[in-house]
Amino acid sequence: MTIKERYRRVLEIFEATMPVAETELHYENPYQLLVAVILSAQCTDKRVNMITPALFEAYPTPESMAGATAEDIFPYIKSVSYPNNKSKSLAGMARMLVEEYGGEVPGDIDRLMALPGVGRKTANVILAVVYNQAAMAVDTHVFRVSERIGLTTNSKTPLTTEKALMKHIPPETVPKAHHWLILHGRYVCKARRPECMECQLKEACRYYSKNK
Repeated sequence: MTIKERYRRVLEIFEATMPVAETELHYENPYQLLVAVILSAQCTDKRVNMITPALFEAYPTPESMAGATAEDIFPYIKSVSYPNNKSKSLAGMARMLVEEYGGEVPGDIDRLMALPGVGRKTANVILAVVYNQAAMAVDTHVFRVSERIGLTTNSKTPLTTEKALMKHIPPETVPKAHHWLILHGRYVCKARRPECMECQLKEACRYYSKNK
């Protein structure tokens, strides 16, 4: 199977088996999504969803969070990973969002990555989910699944994986493909024990063809 054939078949199967694919983070507006994605770094969406209701009640807008200190924010997020760093990031992000962007979450990657706590992955999530742009956020699931299936070969960094995926996936499909790969990695193509016998991608998967 050529790389072009593998991409085409994988995308066809995902479209047929997972026509609706969305983030599992709970949010009501771009500001809330940005906060949730920052909190989700090296943390589960489930945990983030448990703590954001109280956080958003206390700080419902960028302006309200901009007036808070890291010490104010910490009690609301203390159960996530790296709460000290994330408290500082959220306080700094909100201040910059208000002072430099008028409280609006920007729609380009450079302005997003200028915000405290926002790296390339987080910025791409915002671009894909909020603005429906062709942006591929590569987290641990996307990185692992892409290599295991055979969409990438010997990819060493998230950026090389991102570039490979962007090269082969049609721009209009990229935002949904990001969620397909995440959800597939979360529930089927698990890190330690992939559930190959339950997987719809067997016919197109490099890993399965080598290990069946």
